Amino acid sequence: MAITGVKQEIEQIAKKLNPDSVMLNQDFTSDRVSQEITTKTSNVIHLATHGQFSSKAEETFILTWENKINVKELEQLLGTQELLGEDKIDLLVLSACQTAKGDDQAMLGLAGFAIKSGARSTLGTLWKVRDDSTAIFINKFYEYLKQPEITKAEAVRKAQLDLIGDSKFNEPLFWAPFILVGNWL
Repeated sequence: MAITGVKQEIEQIAKKLNPDSVMLNQDFTSDRVSQEITTKTSNVIHLATHGQFSSKAEETFILTWENKINVKELEQLLGTQELLGEDKIDLLVLSACQTAKGDDQAMLGLAGFAIKSGARSTLGTLWKVRDDSTAIFINKFYEYLKQPEITKAEAVRKAQLDLIGDSKFNEPLFWAPFILVGNWL
């Protein structure tokens, strides 16, 4: 199922963060993701893609354009930074549906797994999200995060308040699924 708001979400992020690379649709391949993570120049990685989480590693993955990246592969990619003597990934954003949803045997889904694998912080979602409200939330989150003295937790809070203040998105369905795991600063 296509995530129709991803293009808008990624274009807005690109304007704010001036990323070294943007991978959208056909460019978002397993090989390209691997290459970008292992040779990263940014300490923020944003993935707006579907995934599946299970307490069984072989059933946990994120989708790329042509394939999927298994959670074990993702763990190896995220752990590469330490092997290369690079700084850890400061923030991994998994903005699609249920990326922080776990089960009885594994709490916090892919977001929790990313922390265990080496990302300092992960922003994920606890339930299915809508493209339009997610694009607004993510845009506001990065806008606040760029401000001096604003922590990741405060950026999440302020972005949530912006959605609460919008009559179209003030229901918890829109603003409450976002959770920050790991380092809140």
